Amino acid sequence: MYILFPIGWMYYFGTNLDDRFNVSGFWPSAEQSHKIPLEKEEIDKELARMRALDAIRREKRMQRSAEGTEGSE
Repeated sequence: MYILFPIGWMYYFGTNLDDRFNVSGFWPSAEQSHKIPLEKEEIDKELARMRALDAIRREKRMQRSAEGTEGSE
């Protein structure tokens, strides 16, 4: 009993682990994953994109805060 149970456990879970416990679509593919820019032009382009996104978010935040202060007067 003490010998057969671990051997049976290892045999049951040890065969076909990829087929048995694989969740398809769990990890992103290479196309869906982020790509770290390595060239200076790519880095500058990514920084410009991030700064533009921050500016848009800042503008929306300022509009929301302005609307909130107008309603309280």
